[in-house]
Amino acid sequence: MNVLILGLLMLLSLLSLQSEAAESEAWTALAEGRAVLMMRHALAPGTGDPGGFDLEDCSTQRNLNSVGREQARSWKPFLESRGIAEARVFSSQWCRCLDTAREMEMGEVTGWPALNSFFRNRGDGDTQTRQTIALVNELEPGAAVILVSHQVNVTALTGVFPASNEGVILALPLSENPTVLARVSPGR
Repeated sequence: MNVLILGLLMLLSLLSLQSEAAESEAWTALAEGRAVLMMRHALAPGTGDPGGFDLEDCSTQRNLNSVGREQARSWKPFLESRGIAEARVFSSQWCRCLDTAREMEMGEVTGWPALNSFFRNRGDGDTQTRQTIALVNELEPGAAVILVSHQVNVTALTGVFPASNEGVILALPLSENPTVLARVSPGR
């Protein structure tokens, strides 16, 4: 085997081991309350919300489909396999986020307006991001924290453009430039 190819294979193996170690540390930090999981809701086909959107009426919103519900349910065994059996779950008030949070079955779900989408009202993004940071940093120590929100919210805080049902583990305390410890998703 060519020495260059062997060297590249060894480098890739080393990088893979470092990545696995970093992700393991991220899960430990989440379980110990030194990090939070912020995620995008599970699959809700489409973009934005339909005209006539009403926060109080799920029939006017873009909602999870059957695949999205299955994705949301996949978090429970995924989290449990990493030592997280329950969590404090905070969610956008949009039905697709609340449904994702409830389908996860990780604990009581609390709606947080700061996690609501600002896709249509981009001007609200900075304010909501600062509110999210403050709310998280004011939480008392306890069980792991999961935030269920929208792509625009996750991206505004982290710079990461998450896929549906993907999350990022963020080191605490949160700041306007948080440390992303890992990108995670069941089945990934």
